[in-house]
Amino acid sequence: MQRVNPIRTLTSYNTAWLRQDLPAGLSVFLVALPLCLGIALASGAPLFSGLVAGVIGGIVVGLFSGSEISVSGPAAGLAVIVADAIAKVGSYETFLVAVVLAGAMQLVLGLIKAGRFSSFFPDSVIKGMLVAIGLVIILKQIPHALGRDNDYEGEFEFQQLADGENTISEIYRAIETASTGAVVISGVSLAFLIFWERTAGRSTRMFFKNFPAALVVVFVGIALNEFFRVSVPAWYLGDTAHQHMVQIPTITAGQSLFSIFDFPDFTILSQLPIYTIAATIAVVASLETLLNLEASDRLDPGKRVSSTNQELIAQGIGNMFSGLVGGLPITSVVVRTSANVYGGAKTRISAIIHGVFLLLAVFLGGPLLNLVPLSCLAAVLIMVGYKLAKPTIFKNIYREGWSQFVPFIVTVSGIIFTDLLKGIALGTVVGILYVLYTNFQSTFRIIREGHKVTIEFTKDLYFLSKPQLKEALGSLQPGDEVLIDGSKASFIDHDIYTMLTSFSETAAMQGIRYELRDVVLTPRTRTKKRDLSIIE
Repeated sequence: MQRVNPIRTLTSYNTAWLRQDLPAGLSVFLVALPLCLGIALASGAPLFSGLVAGVIGGIVVGLFSGSEISVSGPAAGLAVIVADAIAKVGSYETFLVAVVLAGAMQLVLGLIKAGRFSSFFPDSVIKGMLVAIGLVIILKQIPHALGRDNDYEGEFEFQQLADGENTISEIYRAIETASTGAVVISGVSLAFLIFWERTAGRSTRMFFKNFPAALVVVFVGIALNEFFRVSVPAWYLGDTAHQHMVQIPTITAGQSLFSIFDFPDFTILSQLPIYTIAATIAVVASLETLLNLEASDRLDPGKRVSSTNQELIAQGIGNMFSGLVGGLPITSVVVRTSANVYGGAKTRISAIIHGVFLLLAVFLGGPLLNLVPLSCLAAVLIMVGYKLAKPTIFKNIYREGWSQFVPFIVTVSGIIFTDLLKGIALGTVVGILYVLYTNFQSTFRIIREGHKVTIEFTKDLYFLSKPQLKEALGSLQPGDEVLIDGSKASFIDHDIYTMLTSFSETAAMQGIRYELRDVVLTPRTRTKKRDLSIIE
């Protein structure tokens, strides 16, 4: 597998790859735009802070990233932490100091190679995370597709902050209050996406393969909504305070460029709470990034191996920049990364392009992009969610056995009904427990041929194997000739060793011939043989 080298990618970039990276970057931009704004709104921060974080996540983190396809930006998982932190320190400018400090901490984590901890998450949990995110995207976008935009874009928690609903009840409310105009726009957009993808798969025409379907859907959504404004006003989505539309803050004439940015207030550096907040952001952001990086490697068609330590360094640099110019904390984000992969991205240039488009949107494209209905962007995200959570994925993992399927389904359920980090934690715990259980269930095997019984240890025996082994000894019958073969175990727990040697007396009383072979207490006595034979 190819190890990612950011410098090599940039210096040896083949401009022919732009045919894939440019459309992918544009697709990610269209997905990321409402998410940046929504997460800023949920965080209680200025709307521009989400766009600033998106720009830096694309351009700065994209330049230094340890992955070719990962895309970074403000993350929904940090929204609650950010909102609480702003309330504690009293102002957004003060909170920005914590973002800068968190970035410095992440930089240190990358330099000391803390990225290796990502390998401790079971594969079944990472697969479950991808599928769960796909399902959450679909569930969360259904209300937007139906015209109910009470909750912010980018919300991932089951219990919703904005309106007190949860994921399921929000869908029910959306069905009750469905907007005909939104339903038509999202339905037509979804049909366009399906048609475009199938045509691109079968057609030899490069237009369908290279031109981003998401951009077509945006034009279709704008055109339909403007048609409704003229011909069917009741279906028009732009009259209710524009809540059904993308809402980019616009720069008014005569407004200073620097007036739209917020800058950190470093006078807070003498107070301990700011360091606690920074450490919390650094830990949570790093954890989300490492998890998403593991997931992105599984999505990467090129099967490249990302550098987790380089990614932590990139995230640290990005968060320091973001905090210095008024942006939210940044992490690698699966939603953006998924859109990037399914958009056909070849290299990190697509992430950088998406950041450039966000930058242009802030200064040039506000009036046009504010005409985009959220319902057509919901269709784009629903397609991304479906690709992450196809039914065949469930079938394939089920066929791999319960040891993979149980942690997988627990992770999926945990993320859907709680949030990302809690679901991952639950799935990881179950995965580890299941691995321990299955391992200790298979530490030995019993071979019976009439009254000849061999209990063969297949691996090391720890304390947790004691109940199963005790049950096996208890099932022996008078007249059995029993051999306990420990030749394949380099370690035998003291309690298990004591139980095996003590059973010789029980065997003699029950008329069982009992022999221990290569059963030793510690690896250092491995050369010794202990043979106990008791004959009735």
